[in-house]
Amino acid sequence: MANVVFKLSESEIQQLLTQINAETKHLPAGSRARAKYQGTTINIYNSKKVMFQGKQAETVANQLLGKTTPTNTTQNKSTRTKNKKASNHPSDYPFNTAHCIGSDEAGSGDYFGPLTVCAVYVSKKHVEVLKTLGVDDSKKLTDEKIVELAEQLVTFLPHSLQVMNNEKYNQQKQLGWSQVKMKAVLHNQAIRNVVDRIEAQNEPLDYIVIDQFAVRGVYQNYALSPMPYPDKTCFETKGESKSLAIAAASIISRYAFVKHMEHMGKKVNQTIPKGASRKVDLFAAGLIEKFGTDTLDSMSKADFKNRDKALNLYRKKH
Repeated sequence: MANVVFKLSESEIQQLLTQINAETKHLPAGSRARAKYQGTTINIYNSKKVMFQGKQAETVANQLLGKTTPTNTTQNKSTRTKNKKASNHPSDYPFNTAHCIGSDEAGSGDYFGPLTVCAVYVSKKHVEVLKTLGVDDSKKLTDEKIVELAEQLVTFLPHSLQVMNNEKYNQQKQLGWSQVKMKAVLHNQAIRNVVDRIEAQNEPLDYIVIDQFAVRGVYQNYALSPMPYPDKTCFETKGESKSLAIAAASIISRYAFVKHMEHMGKKVNQTIPKGASRKVDLFAAGLIEKFGTDTLDSMSKADFKNRDKALNLYRKKH
């Protein structure tokens, strides 16, 4: 199935909507409209990008838009080779000339909020689409951009998202689980879920790439369940910069983390700071004063040193 993406003006979108019978309600966040037209799925996003999916995607796009060059036009081989030497974009690495599952996590270094892990399948046909949408290392992106991208990616990329909330995290810590073990279990489960999904759809798979947080032996020991296709599995440091599949997984896992933080913030009517800085300590001390340590622990990772620092700040004040 082909995928092509166009960045349209508002007037072009309005013109397109007059030609298709589009659904505009009960859509995923980030989606503005969706339609089926002559066997092609058309997704219109709030970002004003429009994706055509189907065997006749380019033909239908040309028919409806009068455009022959999508935003994600594939470069010729000589141009790709030239850019590969000059660019560090993840799409320039070998994993992105193959069918690949990537996995990454978010929240592991944040005192507040859950641990989120995502695995994503990116086929060869998705690579240029992801480049067009602006998929990159999530550490280089603002939260606003991450939300925008994730809400588009989840509409067409096979993926599995695993979330360990703070209550579960603290329970596992009390049972003696390290954070590395938690991540290994969540990564492996997410990957297994995606493998099951793409096998059911007879999709090819060349690589499984994990953003490395442990060496292979440690990962295998902690994962609790067998690794799917260990011979196809690679562990890569700074994986977001080497694999579009990891970059996409990083964006979706970060999106889930951001959304959970927003939800928790509404409960206490405050914006919860990310990370594990002095600012976080002060915020945590304020939560203790207003709501008590039980509320603090329900929103945070109790094994972090921030907890003791916050308690000390609270006691000094009283």
